[in-house]
Amino acid sequence: MARVAIIVEEGFEDAELRVPYERLRRAGHEVVVIGREAGKTLAGKRREAEITTARTIREAAARDFDALVIPGGHSPDELRMDPLMVDFTRQMVEAGKPVAAISHAGSLLIEAEVVEDRTLTSWPSIRTDLVNAGARWVDEPLVEDGSLITSRRPDDLDAFCDAILRQLEGRIPERISPLLSARDDDDDKGEPMDPPIH
Repeated sequence: MARVAIIVEEGFEDAELRVPYERLRRAGHEVVVIGREAGKTLAGKRREAEITTARTIREAAARDFDALVIPGGHSPDELRMDPLMVDFTRQMVEAGKPVAAISHAGSLLIEAEVVEDRTLTSWPSIRTDLVNAGARWVDEPLVEDGSLITSRRPDDLDAFCDAILRQLEGRIPERISPLLSARDDDDDKGEPMDPPIH
């Protein structure tokens, strides 16, 4: 079974940590909760969930994990200020391992400089930040651009977790072509498409 890292700090969106954590463990995967300190109990922003970190980011290496999950809430804003968290995220994406970011977690992806020419979704308030960083943003419950998995909010958690589990089985979809994404944008604007070449 796979070894999955969840990186987190105080103020995470409760369900966005709890649901993937439980789904992954039920499926038999090892889940390691990583924080800036080990053995620290962190509370969700709604105070409906608590989690104790098993390991500090200083002890974590991307080569030791098969996937990464990043819950939203206030947590990603804290994590993006930590160079080790940013570097760990970048290494996981660049290694082509499943990286699942939900809601505000896209802010950490921006800091890791891994969103350019990628299609993804997020909580709407960071849409402009993602677009300015070179991403194509879509309003969908789930987007899988290769091994990068994104969702918008807790309502999307079923699809989000299904995608993580599917990718851990090796079913990683192809990257979404930037050319196709640009063509989709043209369609949305009602601009004419190039005529077919015969």
